[in-house]
Amino acid sequence: MLPRQVVKWILVFLVISPSLFPVSVSEADSSYWSAKKRHMKKKVHDMFYHAYENYLTHAFPHDELKPLSKSFTDSLSELGNLKLEHLPQDYNGSALTLIESLSSLVIMGNNTEFERAVLWLSENLNFDVDVRINLFECNIRVLGGLVSAHILATDSANRLVQGSYKNQLLTLAEDLGRRFLPAFDTPTGLPYAWINLKCGVMENETTETSTSGCGSLILEMGALSRLTGDPIYESAALRALRRLWSMRSSLNLLGTTLDVTTGEWIEYSSGIGAGVDSFYEYLFKAHILFGKEDFWRMFHSAYLAVQKYFRHGPWYHEADMRNGKATYWQLTSLQAFWPGLQVLVGDIAAANSSHREFVHVWKKFGVLPERYLLDHLMLHPTEKYYPLRPELAESTFYLYQATKDPWYLEVGESIVNSLNSYTKVDGGFASIRDVTTMQLEDHQHSFFLAETCKYLYLLFDDSFLVDRNYVFTTEGHPLPVLSSWHDRLPEAYIPSNWTFLPSEKQARRASAMTLQVCPARSLDCGHGCQQVKSACHIPDARSDHRCFGDEECGVDATTCRRRTCSMAGYCGLWLFI
Repeated sequence: MLPRQVVKWILVFLVISPSLFPVSVSEADSSYWSAKKRHMKKKVHDMFYHAYENYLTHAFPHDELKPLSKSFTDSLSELGNLKLEHLPQDYNGSALTLIESLSSLVIMGNNTEFERAVLWLSENLNFDVDVRINLFECNIRVLGGLVSAHILATDSANRLVQGSYKNQLLTLAEDLGRRFLPAFDTPTGLPYAWINLKCGVMENETTETSTSGCGSLILEMGALSRLTGDPIYESAALRALRRLWSMRSSLNLLGTTLDVTTGEWIEYSSGIGAGVDSFYEYLFKAHILFGKEDFWRMFHSAYLAVQKYFRHGPWYHEADMRNGKATYWQLTSLQAFWPGLQVLVGDIAAANSSHREFVHVWKKFGVLPERYLLDHLMLHPTEKYYPLRPELAESTFYLYQATKDPWYLEVGESIVNSLNSYTKVDGGFASIRDVTTMQLEDHQHSFFLAETCKYLYLLFDDSFLVDRNYVFTTEGHPLPVLSSWHDRLPEAYIPSNWTFLPSEKQARRASAMTLQVCPARSLDCGHGCQQVKSACHIPDARSDHRCFGDEECGVDATTCRRRTCSMAGYCGLWLFI
């Protein structure tokens, strides 16, 4: 055995002498991962075009492809209409999958097909049809797809032949936006969930809607207002959002379903999954896109409430908005978007913790089941399906962008391999009806092309994002962050109006979220500074956690709850034990 002193000098030699080796380990790793990314990019590219070309062959111009029977479904009009009643004659759909594919075509560099699709839609798409549609779904899929594609068609990249495009997509988007407006004509300003594109709100229409349904319209309708110069769309969406926020409980929690005429809650239990998910997402992304401080204040309060009342370790259960007590302990596939949102906030540790649990469930079943009962560690007895959802791929993309940890590339590879193994068929990609048997369902959702393939492609090739700043809608449609879309800086941010400057001590006693900075920046505070562990974390005043009063205690990094000083003189979560 070598003497300890010799071992120490060998280690020092290895550290300071990498140039003596022809290829360093890091260079070899970089070469390996570069080759891996090129290979996986090609696999995702092929997946997208297998789905896209089968849609064009067997379903276009209808809404979505049925890959097993190689036929079609007009899902916009059939959603919520299981008996397929009152469908117009000779209705051929709205080319939903084509609209949803537009930005993916651009991201994958196919400007020729993008132009062909834009010109076809310009000449053939018509919204003057007697069809009852879901406002939320039509907004995020169709309006969002048209607005995003119009921006991509008119930016500085010169993707289209000069003179071939004359804002036709924007004209279509505005026509659709105007057809949405009657839905907002309610006593509360909260929109109906369903509206007929030709006739407006139908007689005896249901007044029940979801938090997402009336609180996730601001990105698309706000962008439409900025592009057209007509504030009516943004105003309608903003009024609904503010009214919804006014209905929160004293805990800053909201329910899942409500009545748009009375403004009363129907379902008081909620979480971060179905019926609520995109509400949280749009509060923060609207702040990024439009710069309104109102959005930030709402999101800040809502995010802290989620961390306080829904989080349990790496999982998020549901709770009653009135008292914060847990109601349902379950994982839903839609919750997998949350780590991606946390990356935007800067809460990387929390995002990584939850993401790894979703990956574990994915690997256990081969895909992510729609609902998994955490308290019983078993699948939900009826919701065992996987409809090609994108949320896990989305969060994987965001976490890789934030960390550049190649582990996330391996996760992406696992997702791609599972999709090809279990869902790829001759006629496209089929949903999974039962994850225990991998029995397939005859449906290729449009979001598979709009989101699932897009986020996987961006994971392995993010060149589309170089020197650009985009916000992706909840349907994966990119909207650029433009200074011209931002409101004027609030008065509090103008130095001439400052009456005092916060002291360094005061600044350290605020969370990263309060200061509106990334938690990582809060680490740079000199020798002896306690590590900031999350966006809401405020370290205790002393590193040994001793205290003389509550004011010397901070905020817990995990639960976002205020710590208090015990009789023994130590900070902790004593009130919650």
